[in-house]
Amino acid sequence: MNTTWGEMMSSINHDSNERTPLQVRLDKLTSSIGKVGLTVAFLVLVVLLVRYFTGNTQDENGIQEFNGGKTKFNDVMNEVVRMVSDAVTIVVVAIPEGLPLAVTLTLAYSMKRMMGDQAMVRKLSACETMGSATTICTDKTGTLTMNQMKVTQFWLGKEVMVDYSLSAISPVVLELLHHGVGLNTTGSIYKPASSAVPEFSGSPTEKAILSWSVLELGMDMQKVKKSCTVFHVEAFNSEKKRSGISMRKNGEETIHMHWKGAPEMILGMCSDYYENTGTKKTLDEDARMSIEQTIKHMAENSLRCIAFAHKQIPGDERAQQSLDEDGLTLLGLVGIKDPCRPGVRQAVEACRKAGVNIKMITGDNVFTARAIAIECGILPSIEVIKSGEIVEGVEFRNYTPEQRMEKVDKIRVMARSSPLDKLLMVQCLKQKGHVVAVTGDGTNDAPALKEADIGLSMGIQGTEVAKESSDIVILDDNFASVATVLKWGRCVYNNIQKFIQFQLTVNVAALVINFVAAVSAGEVPLSAVQLLWVNLIMDTLGALALATERPTEELMEKPPVGRTEPLITNVMWRNLIAQALYQIAVLLTLQFKGESIFGVTNKVNDTLIFNTFVLCQVFNEFNARKLEKRNVFKGIHKNRLFLGIVGVTIVLQVVMVEFLKKFADTERLNWGQWGACIGIAAVSWPIGWAVKCIPVPDRPFLSLHKSLTLKILLH
Repeated sequence: MNTTWGEMMSSINHDSNERTPLQVRLDKLTSSIGKVGLTVAFLVLVVLLVRYFTGNTQDENGIQEFNGGKTKFNDVMNEVVRMVSDAVTIVVVAIPEGLPLAVTLTLAYSMKRMMGDQAMVRKLSACETMGSATTICTDKTGTLTMNQMKVTQFWLGKEVMVDYSLSAISPVVLELLHHGVGLNTTGSIYKPASSAVPEFSGSPTEKAILSWSVLELGMDMQKVKKSCTVFHVEAFNSEKKRSGISMRKNGEETIHMHWKGAPEMILGMCSDYYENTGTKKTLDEDARMSIEQTIKHMAENSLRCIAFAHKQIPGDERAQQSLDEDGLTLLGLVGIKDPCRPGVRQAVEACRKAGVNIKMITGDNVFTARAIAIECGILPSIEVIKSGEIVEGVEFRNYTPEQRMEKVDKIRVMARSSPLDKLLMVQCLKQKGHVVAVTGDGTNDAPALKEADIGLSMGIQGTEVAKESSDIVILDDNFASVATVLKWGRCVYNNIQKFIQFQLTVNVAALVINFVAAVSAGEVPLSAVQLLWVNLIMDTLGALALATERPTEELMEKPPVGRTEPLITNVMWRNLIAQALYQIAVLLTLQFKGESIFGVTNKVNDTLIFNTFVLCQVFNEFNARKLEKRNVFKGIHKNRLFLGIVGVTIVLQVVMVEFLKKFADTERLNWGQWGACIGIAAVSWPIGWAVKCIPVPDRPFLSLHKSLTLKILLH
């Protein structure tokens, strides 16, 4: 456990149990609704009990129900149990039990659909968290680029080599290059038959160098390995950014050391360089500046630059144990091109329009990172780049915590970074209140993937450890799929908001109607069975209907919700209050004047109230499809499940009213009464359309109220 590997594995194995931004919001919402529901239920119970025991209630025959000691104990208990039952029903209706169901249905539905969009969700809550994402930290290789590397430039000394023929390059230099490439590598070559096309394996960079060396420089790897003995290997690591070997040709005493790695590291170890003729020249200031300029030029053309160097020493035991890191001779530079994925620029632009910051974190040098970032649209053109937008990992690491917190928002590209720099950036962004998504494919990325709010691993290049640490696996390794996941995440969040608006309209209307009726008339118009029926229809079927809405492009035109935005927005309050007020006004009118308006008995009037209430919810379900758009029917023909559920709800309601008289405590209605119920409920549509014309401020009502109170107190 004391090794670096052990530390990393222990950091990713513990579960943080951190709640997602939506879970925190939902906990807050359900807690508030629960308190309101309990308060209203308690008040209703107190009012009903007081009215009953003070003799203010009468039975169906107009006789006072409670008459002191003359009333039987059984009758009193039956009435008390009925009142408690009504109060408990109010609590049940007030608390949105359907919310967890709605959330789970929405997540499960979107999870299934996202598989078709190249995203495999491993952790259900990651779907909605992605909708709140404010920052995406992405890798370069394989995510923004295609990870299909190819050597496109080769420099020997201060000259670029266009002709790879044996006459153009000195045999001495060529042999050294064969040794430097063929022995100092983690890749391999497989050639099933002498005439077959060789197969290259290893990392994309190693494969590019090996294929170039075999196909362009004529290297025979088997021959090279047989003719040499390797003594010491220094593996590549992300700090030194180089790898090296010491070897000897069979039958010779001289030890050769070969280094390969980041050009700025290798060049710093060199004192000479080879020309294509095989002549060794001193690496003076002019030559060094010329080669540095070449490296910079290659990087600016988004080429990954790798340098090769060599040193020859007399054979002794010391040479076999360690490698010299100075006095080397530069063999050459190769420029490897990794083209950007098609569609990446558009995906980055879509994320930017959606208000999400994209930060590129890469191990490449500053110039390559900058060139790729400009090509992908993460950075503007070179002339417009501001200071602080590009940093190196070591620079970011050495900032004080205060400096990091101050500068982290400005950074768009971090070059020459280690996996721990990525982890550090994620921690800083989370401390600043960002919801962070991170892409990664290597085992080293696991801590950052685990630390992020949403870890996105790569399905093709990603290691098993990276996949296990992530929440979502991007199956095609493409950044465009990350943008699709973002859209789905917003769709999930939006669908949950739609359901909450719909559910709260039901809750507010039911609570107010029962409370007002209980206080004024001493009875509740909606019975326990009816309220639970409404709850069942609205929770289960309503959740299923609104959970299946597909994502639209409009979702990517809004800013992200982040951690602090309220779950119920001003737009939702506006829609909710308008519909609830209409329903309350209509149902209370029916409660107090319905019998005289329709000329019906009390029992039929209660059925009219119940039927109108349910039909209002059915019509309001259409309004809930669009929180801001006035045309709520747009695209409805594509969502057959929604139409099917609305149809099932209406059929069940007809059965409830017409055939389940005893169970539902209802009376049959005639065609005229059904028409009146449908007509009253249908007014929800024009009200919904008209209300959406009313502008609302962006700032939440509660924060406006707080700031107003603060101003008054200060005065």
